[in-house]
Amino acid sequence: MINNTKKIGYRAFLILAIMLLTLMLVTDCNKQNRHGGKPFTPNPVILDKQEVKILATGDEAPAFALPDINGKLISLQDFADVKVLVVAFICNHCPTAQAYEDRLIKFTEDYKPRDVAVVAINPTSPHALLPEECGYSDMDDSFDNMKIRAKAKGYNFPYLYDGDDQAVSIQYGPQATPHFFVFDDQRKLRYSGRMDGIERPGTANGEDLRLAVDQVLDGEEVTKSRTKSFGCSIKWSWKSDWTEKINQQWQERPVNLEKIDFAGVDTLMDNNSEKLRLLNIWASWCTPCVIELPELVMLQRNYGGRDFEFITLSTDKPDKFDETLKVLKEKHLPVQNFIISVDDTYQLIEAIDPEWSGALPYTLLIEPGGKVVYKSQGIVDLLELKRAIVEHPMMGRYF
Repeated sequence: MINNTKKIGYRAFLILAIMLLTLMLVTDCNKQNRHGGKPFTPNPVILDKQEVKILATGDEAPAFALPDINGKLISLQDFADVKVLVVAFICNHCPTAQAYEDRLIKFTEDYKPRDVAVVAINPTSPHALLPEECGYSDMDDSFDNMKIRAKAKGYNFPYLYDGDDQAVSIQYGPQATPHFFVFDDQRKLRYSGRMDGIERPGTANGEDLRLAVDQVLDGEEVTKSRTKSFGCSIKWSWKSDWTEKINQQWQERPVNLEKIDFAGVDTLMDNNSEKLRLLNIWASWCTPCVIELPELVMLQRNYGGRDFEFITLSTDKPDKFDETLKVLKEKHLPVQNFIISVDDTYQLIEAIDPEWSGALPYTLLIEPGGKVVYKSQGIVDLLELKRAIVEHPMMGRYF
């Protein structure tokens, strides 16, 4: 009887242990993502316009639970044990936010041993961001691109996505990216505003933020608890009407095609303009060529407001002018489009680049004066091309 009782007790203990372990796994799974174990999938919505007020000094930190770049939910409670919490609102596209990335990484490294945690939140709604606003970056503010940027820069702090309903950002009230909020161990707001007063990297070291955090750590009043934040305005979803208007204007731009001879091709390659020139050689019968045209023309929207231009050159036979123009219109390329007027493909290859084998598509990035700084045969690696453009000395990621 005693042995049976022990066996029953052991089984009951084992069942209870299994149940507790299962509960812990389910809880952890639910904590790591918001879709019952499935990978996080962004679902941005458009909100009605509302007033956004910045947190006042002394306010409590609003609670949050947002996905990081791996889809894991990160909450305010996860930082409960640190003395100071810095909440930074940043994004991928903004030149000012990019100008402060290295300083924020260094700040995080310096202050982690002092029990200070940093968490960054991307407040941008994808519905409110135009391609033209990404002229200083190789990517927009989408969740997928957050992953790329964080890994490329080696972020040493969580980077969270709030682009679906912007509920957390609305509660904190950031005015621009970047915008920093410093909370003490009671999670009361002690400082909000800029990191420092000089945007260009290498000229400052986050003095305003460091001073505020130092004073909080030392139990002192923050000398200046609020400063202004300078940078790109927050892309609230209710501004989508404006983005739709600009997108429609782009769609209404005319698409044209001009004939060009070999002398004209030489002029294209010489690039006597003052712009960085992206030249794409393609043909209407080349399926990969046609497929990538919409992505390439988007680069004109990204960087066309700066010293950049995108030009296409079709290798279609001169008598295929109408068919070529039809494809350009279907794909909507309202840029400079040329078609070779002479039926001599091999002379064209030599005129473009003697090292080119002749395979299509062929894409070149040409500096003023004719120096080719990037070329790709076949479908381009779009991220690689964007980086070649934005990191060129004529362009750059910040002012």
